[in-house]
Amino acid sequence: MSADDRPISIGAFLAPYHPAMNDDPTMTIRRDLELVRFLDDLGYDEAWIGEHHSAGAEIIGSPEIFIAAAAEMTKRIRLGTGVISLPYHNPWMVAERVLQLDHQTRGRTMFGFGPGILPSDADILSVPTAESRDRMVESLEIILRLLDGETVTAEGAWYKLHNAHCQLRPFTQPRPQIMVASAFTPSGAQIAGRLNLGLLCMAATGLNGFSVLDVNWGAACEAAERAGHTMDRSSLRVVGPMHLAETKEKAQRDVEYGGQAYLDYFAVTAPRKPEPGAPKGLIESLEGRGATIGTPDDAIETLERLWDKTGGFGTFLLTDHDWVDTEAKRKSYELFARYVRPWFTRANKGRQESLESYRSQNEMFFGRVVAAADDVIKKYEDRRAPAN
Repeated sequence: MSADDRPISIGAFLAPYHPAMNDDPTMTIRRDLELVRFLDDLGYDEAWIGEHHSAGAEIIGSPEIFIAAAAEMTKRIRLGTGVISLPYHNPWMVAERVLQLDHQTRGRTMFGFGPGILPSDADILSVPTAESRDRMVESLEIILRLLDGETVTAEGAWYKLHNAHCQLRPFTQPRPQIMVASAFTPSGAQIAGRLNLGLLCMAATGLNGFSVLDVNWGAACEAAERAGHTMDRSSLRVVGPMHLAETKEKAQRDVEYGGQAYLDYFAVTAPRKPEPGAPKGLIESLEGRGATIGTPDDAIETLERLWDKTGGFGTFLLTDHDWVDTEAKRKSYELFARYVRPWFTRANKGRQESLESYRSQNEMFFGRVVAAADDVIKKYEDRRAPAN
């Protein structure tokens, strides 16, 4: 792939993170739906919706229900489950919902699967944390067989299927796009490679996630080769949080609105060991979690680092958050769409080359215009001149 050939897609990843517990949840979910419609209008390619059931902030329990509503409000944006936590569901029921949404959205739905991220969700359902990834793989393999039209009889720790089959065949042939979530360990990447699926790198811009992006992609490619497949970089999605404004100073002021609530939420759900030295400020703490806070130029620099680290990817997903108010959030998404993607993909390369070509020949072109004007004037004067 050449330096000028970087046809990435862009999208948003809505966990969603709404840690402000004083905000009306009904209005909050509605704003999420309106955001997806706004992204569709801006030309974003994808929006991914998470599944969570506890801890208060990530308040969408069924990405499928959300997607069904969002699909009716939008025209072209593709909608993904990011992710369905497979150990929490009967695999046949998941396959049935996948197929219904595939038809209902006429192929605009993608499906990300994972083991579940919140230990509290797993505890409520009595899913042993140590078994969650194995259960995900077990369920995923059954779902793929069902989507491919097989009849399945199988029994696991949390399900029992007898001659299970799906009434519908996929709208998207041969099946909808399927992704496996990956964070730090290579296990998700190996599953994606073995089963010939896409890879959704959830923590791509954080220090730990970024450091293993190339390692995990390599693990996916090795597993794919062993299984007789080839990984396609267009199916690699990398996820990271950003907030953009016209100036870096304004972006930093904007995140004072809700950045601390976001950090407080993760201090509870994903605590870290105290770091030596003086306590970090808000901006430094957010950047420590992989955030880019600044201008479109800062976002371009982040994408360039990700591109160099991975060797190329298909889609960059902006982690949605409530660090800023609604107006500032929408402005950030607009700046990314207007200035970051076209610069990164070289979308204006042809326009720039056209202008440079004109500039290099400007003297010649100007001379032709002047000569043509002089000729018109001369012909006019000749017609007005009296005959001898």
